Amino acid sequence: MEKKFLTYKMEVNGLLQEVKFSEETIETVFMPFLHELTDLKMTMDRKVIAYLVAPPGAGKSTVAKLLERLSYERSNEVDTIRALGIDGYQFTNAYMNITNVERDGKQILMRDIKGAPETFDVDLLVDKIREARQEGTDWNVYDRKIHDVLPDYWSVEEDILLIEGNYLLLKEAGWTNVRVLSDYSVFIEAPQDILRERLINRKIEGGLSREDAERFYEFSDSKNIERVLKNSARADETWKLLPNGDFEKQCGIRNS
Repeated sequence: MEKKFLTYKMEVNGLLQEVKFSEETIETVFMPFLHELTDLKMTMDRKVIAYLVAPPGAGKSTVAKLLERLSYERSNEVDTIRALGIDGYQFTNAYMNITNVERDGKQILMRDIKGAPETFDVDLLVDKIREARQEGTDWNVYDRKIHDVLPDYWSVEEDILLIEGNYLLLKEAGWTNVRVLSDYSVFIEAPQDILRERLINRKIEGGLSREDAERFYEFSDSKNIERVLKNSARADETWKLLPNGDFEKQCGIRNS
């Protein structure tokens, strides 16, 4: 039987997007996850912090916003959630333009690897997640229209927070302090060839030529993808990105 796809229009990272997901994915992947978070909230009787983790280009920001929307549309079945991204905890452009990091034994400007784990203020992210779990906090966002951070943009008070990001389960210094704050996590696996085209096209849409977009991918994005796929801790469940942009739940637990 041919799958039925549903179309959603949503604002993600400041940009209006139209996305499609199959009814099967919504009912067998997304909704069971929302039920799991609702059950956790009832069991723990406190705020819940969940992570949605994926390599760059896998569509995690879009999925997180859809999960938030579904939680409101199905509020008779599940508790509502708040979707938050971690890109707002990158250092500002002004800071990255004057700060060096080491890459392959050389000192380079942080801006040249923008989006890599080293370009995030991990200590601030840890503090914000802890505050959000306790009494609430103001949350930074990353605006793709200006390509920079907007500090303390959202007020966050909700009881179930779904935080999405590339490096939330990373087994590296600093990021391990982020990982332990999660009550439940999902990891999205994706073929690297699909991620490559998605990321190159994203850079072209942002104004780069294809040549410059491919150069940035090889120098930065490809390395970030490899780090996420090879050096992320085990999640509670794993989803797989399909070539058509849909998802399926993987059986068993992803290897660390």
